[in-house]
Amino acid sequence: MSIAEKIKLSEQEYLKGEERAEFKHEYLNGEVWAMVGASDNHVTIAMNLAFLLKQKLKDTPCRSYISDMKVKVKQASAFFYPDVFVTCEQKDQQNTHYKEHPVFITEVLSPSTEAYDRGDKFKHYRQLTSLQEYWLIDAQKMSIDCFTRQSDDAWVLHNYSLLQKKLIIKPLDIELSIDDIYLDTDTSTLHTSLK
Repeated sequence: MSIAEKIKLSEQEYLKGEERAEFKHEYLNGEVWAMVGASDNHVTIAMNLAFLLKQKLKDTPCRSYISDMKVKVKQASAFFYPDVFVTCEQKDQQNTHYKEHPVFITEVLSPSTEAYDRGDKFKHYRQLTSLQEYWLIDAQKMSIDCFTRQSDDAWVLHNYSLLQKKLIIKPLDIELSIDDIYLDTDTSTLHTSLK
């Protein structure tokens, strides 16, 4: 995330402005910043994952969303646009502007966002009691970090690369292929990680 501009707004002012905004903005405790564009690999990976989730979640109460839908983190007074997320909460179906109970969130990493997505943003996301799994997908190499919440609220990290062809989203009981997630990406720029 690149901070293009910062101004102080209330949550209500932010939400009202976002309905008319030409560009998306994220919000944290009164501060607002514009979101920047993404690479071809970034967009392709997010679209692949959202498509796979939509197929797998058919006929369930769960719905997947892409980066045009906000997630509200009430405890942090924040609104974020995750690349992909899933909510299974009925209350979220009623709110058309943002969701508050995601069970699964994914951010696709880029050099300008990686430190924030791994650090402060994850710290805010962890305040969501509904969140059970958080993925960080590398857009430059075939590598996915999966953080899973444990019963004691600790988070366990599993890294997946080409050595592990299948990934499981435990709270959704879904199995995905790493090849399908990276389908149609520019493999000449994806430096395969086999570590």
